Amino acid sequence: MPNRDLTEKIRLARARLLLLHYQSHTGHIGGNLSCLDALMTLYHGVLCKDDRFILSKGHAAGALYVTLWSKGLISEETLTTFCAEGTSLPGHPSGVGVPGLLFPTGSLGHGPSLATGLALAMKHKKEAGTVYCLCSDGEWQEGSCWESLNFSVRQRLDNLVILIDQNGLQGFGTTKEVMGVSDLTPRFAVFGANVTTVDGHKPDEMLHALTDTPVQPDLPRVIVLRTIKGRGLYFEDKLESHYLPITKEQYEEGIRRLQAEVI
Repeated sequence: MPNRDLTEKIRLARARLLLLHYQSHTGHIGGNLSCLDALMTLYHGVLCKDDRFILSKGHAAGALYVTLWSKGLISEETLTTFCAEGTSLPGHPSGVGVPGLLFPTGSLGHGPSLATGLALAMKHKKEAGTVYCLCSDGEWQEGSCWESLNFSVRQRLDNLVILIDQNGLQGFGTTKEVMGVSDLTPRFAVFGANVTTVDGHKPDEMLHALTDTPVQPDLPRVIVLRTIKGRGLYFEDKLESHYLPITKEQYEEGIRRLQAEVI
């Protein structure tokens, strides 16, 4: 059965995310909507006090801030300062105002290496907990990502989970057009990691993938999330959602679509 409590929390978070981007006149709403469900599932259903989280796709900062807001870790007053002058919540996460933030991110491709190093350090120090890292699919065109994956498998970092927001779109087109790749799953499998592919908009599927015992329990996990960029907007699954802010009419239509969804 669907987790209705979590589903309702996600609906409220999506509405708040739409308002956040509309009022701040910022772009990147598409990549925020494609990963919000995963962030909400992770924070409300999986993360414990010993775990660490790294948002590698830093342009999805709004989704992270709204998720932290939904947990009561960021106030409504602070959230309204998103991307404003002097804010602690910039368009890419940085500084000391973001609860749990370990590294500033925004230049893509650094998250997997940071997460791998952190997981290795926790192993050496015999610390409990798991390191979770959320990436975009486009950033896996960076060589450093594959180096870190190879290293994590070699070091058998079973305390590392990498989530891939595979929405199929990046800055200049589809991932298929830019680099000839539409599904990263088989490439991850070749490196020897535990690989699972799920619907990144279904909390129950993601919860199972995040909590079930993997086939090879002593190796890192990669969870590929099949997602839709700009989910629920008029430019859903289109490149426009990568850059353009939303207008009042688009915001109101997004809210209407959200309210019409059947839980």
